[in-house]
Amino acid sequence: MRITSKGQVTIPVAIRKKAGLGPNTEVTFAMSRGVVILRKAAGARGRGQRVVEAMRGRATTRLTTDQIMALTRR
Repeated sequence: MRITSKGQVTIPVAIRKKAGLGPNTEVTFAMSRGVVILRKAAGARGRGQRVVEAMRGRATTRLTTDQIMALTRR
């Protein structure tokens, strides 16, 4: 790997998948004995959590979960 002039590097796909690092994943950096360590940020929300939070409270109707499920199964 080579660091760009902007300080960026590309993490190989296999490593991103193994570490669970998707787009917009928050990470932290640490140094230990001259080695740089990249970790997923503690308490970082996953994509699913962000989507649910963005959607929460946006419904325009008062359907129960059972009613919504019945509609989607038709």
